[in-house]
Amino acid sequence: MVPLLFAKHHFDIVAPAALYWPAKNALLVADLHLEKASFYARQGQMLPPYDSQATLSALADLIDITGAATVFCLGDNYHDGGGEARLEPEAAKRLAAMTTALEWIWITGNHDRDVAGLWGGSVVDEWAGEGLALRHEATAGSHLPEISGHYHPKIRIAVRGHHVLRRCFVRGYHHLILPAFGSLTGGMAAHDPAIEACVGGPAEAIIGLKDKPVRFPLPFANRVIEKVDNRQFALPLVPQASDC
Repeated sequence: MVPLLFAKHHFDIVAPAALYWPAKNALLVADLHLEKASFYARQGQMLPPYDSQATLSALADLIDITGAATVFCLGDNYHDGGGEARLEPEAAKRLAAMTTALEWIWITGNHDRDVAGLWGGSVVDEWAGEGLALRHEATAGSHLPEISGHYHPKIRIAVRGHHVLRRCFVRGYHHLILPAFGSLTGGMAAHDPAIEACVGGPAEAIIGLKDKPVRFPLPFANRVIEKVDNRQFALPLVPQASDC
């Protein structure tokens, strides 16, 4: 697990696109995009129909590893409004078993505004508690420090002379954006102006590497925020190419 501090709260990066929140014994993931392959199949673009099973299998593994009692899914849980009802039977059975065993909170996203918790769990537009807001899409004017998804941030890094695209977290003073967890999801460059418009600066892209965070400063214009706790930037490590 890789420690990550945000807004006075301690988290652990437990996978390329998942956070564990020890104080709540909770797992946080975003953008599962379940049934994306079947959505494209309906449009005539055939993709391997195993994305939902693969995503839920990876999520189940993290639940076992962390012992999490609560799961927060931060929106775009299904790729489209019909994905929930269309969920492949074995995947639906697995999901229902997990939502029965755990406190499961679905936060709605732009792809699945009508998610109903058909396979269990409770549905909210956003969640607030412990001085934090959890929602799908970052909002520049949020009154609470917020954790969100939506943008699928990725960063291109140099590894032994080659460039590799990796999922990453984007952290600013007031915003923490999670990468997409789903097995069949694309990504947006972490330095994209759309992310800058929400997060402002200073900000950084973060990858969990073994037991330490690798941080990449992002070229965002500084934004003045009142009552900022600078300790959320206290983690050391400025990455070098050789560290990746």
